[in-house]
Amino acid sequence: MTDQQMSDVGLVGLAVMGQNLVLNMADHGYHVSAYNRTTSKMTAFVDRVESEEPSKERVHGFDTLEEFVASIKRPRKIILLVQAGRGTDATIDGLLPHLEEGDIVIDGGNAHWLDTIRREKEMREKGLHFMGSGVSGGELGARFGPSLMPGGSEQAWESLKPIWESIAAKVDPDTGKPLEDYAAGRPVTEGIPCTTYIGTDGAGHYVKMVHNGIEYIDMQLICESYFLMKELLGMRPDEIAAVFEKWNAGVLDSYLIEITADILAQKDPRDGSKFLVDQVLDTAGQKGTGKWTSISALDLGVTANAMAEAVFARYLSALKEERQAASGILRGPAVTFTGDREAFLESIRQALYSSKICAYAQGFALMEEAQKEYDWKLDFGMIAQVWRGGCIIRARFLQKITEAFNQDPTLANLLLDPYFTDALHEGQSAWRSVVATAAQNGISVPAFMSALSYFDGYRSAVLPANLLQAQRDYFGAHTYERVDEERGRFFHTDWPVAGRPESDV
Repeated sequence: MTDQQMSDVGLVGLAVMGQNLVLNMADHGYHVSAYNRTTSKMTAFVDRVESEEPSKERVHGFDTLEEFVASIKRPRKIILLVQAGRGTDATIDGLLPHLEEGDIVIDGGNAHWLDTIRREKEMREKGLHFMGSGVSGGELGARFGPSLMPGGSEQAWESLKPIWESIAAKVDPDTGKPLEDYAAGRPVTEGIPCTTYIGTDGAGHYVKMVHNGIEYIDMQLICESYFLMKELLGMRPDEIAAVFEKWNAGVLDSYLIEITADILAQKDPRDGSKFLVDQVLDTAGQKGTGKWTSISALDLGVTANAMAEAVFARYLSALKEERQAASGILRGPAVTFTGDREAFLESIRQALYSSKICAYAQGFALMEEAQKEYDWKLDFGMIAQVWRGGCIIRARFLQKITEAFNQDPTLANLLLDPYFTDALHEGQSAWRSVVATAAQNGISVPAFMSALSYFDGYRSAVLPANLLQAQRDYFGAHTYERVDEERGRFFHTDWPVAGRPESDV
């Protein structure tokens, strides 16, 4: 290839996400080299592009890694969308003999952030750049505008920035509303791009992981809202779909609420008299990022009980056969509802919004602690802005999170921002009513309950941990602090003797 014909960027891994990202970059005027370990997949993709895509002259397929790398302008920018873990390491090992000083490898998969930290260090020692970039938005987002969360050296980011800003989703600079033209199949070029430099080494992948942890709890809360309408109020899927569609016009406006309405209205293609959602088995899968988020929260000592509860809910759903057997043995209360249905639907809406606020508060609190642990400098207002379009958790109220951190960059917790404080004060009565009603009727709503418990625990000046710490000192001499002494002074009591009433004998 001549210098004029050489590609601006390369991509390894032509599953659906990889193919769509190639087309996205080509649509924005970039020449893209494409490689896949299975050559036939690359050939089939390029053949399809040549027959169907207007940007066909900008997509170039290669049979070998050597030819692929040689086709890219220096400093080379090579995106990996391959299997996380060993697959990524093997791909990097295959690329290394062909790379030159200053080249940049960008991992766009769902990698563990500690792997990214390791890889960035190893590549830096070889004179190369390694970036870990979260890519969110699914297949459609990759094609027409994802949310992109890059981490690595600022030098590498400056080289990647024009491409990432071009292909990212865009939001209106005044309203923060996503600018989408997916139906027309056209790339969006105006607006604020949903990408920014997140931080060094593994920061981008960590933020993407937290995004996924929030996605877990967001989805679980929506599912619990649906289940209350179905089990307690006896509503049909199409009736519930209408409720979600209505909610999507207000503060709950989000991608997940929107698709939930679509899903619930969908008839079964096998039997048009039934709704498809009723034919879907109630066992949920996962790819591990929600678990990673929960583990990180435990490691860093951050309260993320609602996100962890969403992971546990998926685990419990997988016990289908056990649950079926238990349902014939373990008895609960009869499900009865005699109240005002419309009023209770409004209570569910308020409970959903209040729980959602707590879920996001936990995610941002986790990132706050992680930046201390890994020496990152995260801009939480910008992260919320990056999530405003393109990604799975995109939602109207993310604009409020951006505003909250713009007004107070040192905000300790989202619950303390005046907007969110007022929303929680307004919604908590309905929230408590929903949780209590669910418990009284034996309907499992673990995400609602854990989020409410977080709210009540966080707002409590006094918790029962005084007794817990006394217990720890009793059996393990772990010491305790006193309310009448300054913080940081620790005491131990010989509990079996001190303060024991004198014996009668």
